[in-house]
Amino acid sequence: MTLVKDSPPTARKVRSVAPAAEKRRGRRENLAGYLFMSPWIAGFLLLTAGPMAASLYFAFTDYNLFNTPKWVGLDNFTKMFDDPRWQRSVEVTAKYVVIGTPLKLLLALGVALLLAQSRRGQAFYRAAFYAPSLIGASVSVAFVWRSIFSDNAIVDRAMSAVGIHVGGWVGNPDWILYCLVALTVWQFGAPMVIFLAGLKQVPRELYEAAELDGAGALRKFWSITLPMISPVLFFNVLLETIHSFQIFGSAYVVSNTYCGPADATLVYTCYLYQQGFKNAQMGFASAMAWMLLLAVALVTAVLFWSQKKWVHYEEGAR
Repeated sequence: MTLVKDSPPTARKVRSVAPAAEKRRGRRENLAGYLFMSPWIAGFLLLTAGPMAASLYFAFTDYNLFNTPKWVGLDNFTKMFDDPRWQRSVEVTAKYVVIGTPLKLLLALGVALLLAQSRRGQAFYRAAFYAPSLIGASVSVAFVWRSIFSDNAIVDRAMSAVGIHVGGWVGNPDWILYCLVALTVWQFGAPMVIFLAGLKQVPRELYEAAELDGAGALRKFWSITLPMISPVLFFNVLLETIHSFQIFGSAYVVSNTYCGPADATLVYTCYLYQQGFKNAQMGFASAMAWMLLLAVALVTAVLFWSQKKWVHYEEGAR
């Protein structure tokens, strides 16, 4: 017969107190977490959520920044669809996104493939190619870009030297948008770094097996590299597409603040700025902003739907 001793009273008391102490410690940790997060929460409510809610209300009002908003329902949206300059801004923005985004990603992927190979000075080349992404969005670079693409500037002289006479791109309605495309393509460093990280994760054994089967460089890229980095490619496509829809600074500065000539660089955000702050039509501008949000959300949804057909994830990683 085995005798089981009762637990000492002290042990039972410790066990009964432990859950309460754990709860108090958990509450203190949660409180500390919320205190550390409070600056971000305050900033989000005051600088993001609050203005968004206000702009949603203004989108259904006639508001000129000086008078009390007057509710007009859907008038801003109907007026928007009948506005030829709004239609022009949609056309210019779509053209910029369709041309600029693929070119930027193709260049980023090409340079990443080169940098993925072991070579001397690799760190220097990575930093050099990434540098434009750090400074490309600045106003000063946009001023420099406008200077080098002006009439009789370096780009005009170089093209004239090979028999192509178009004058300055900045003053030419047929060429100025391509000046903006060139600027965004030049800033390929950020997607390049992401592509490079994806390329480093491709197992070398796959290439070795493909070489034993007689696969060439193009076949290895199409059958191994591209499927293996497809999640990274999807991420870059999504990020750069959204970023292209939001272009403003370079278009505003390169076109000398009037988004021309002939509305050639009248991107969506530039026309939104003109309506909201130059024409004091903040209600109309708010409606434009929400239409842009809906358009970006629709494009994002289409990309997420399409990725099921061409993005390949590891088993269980989706």
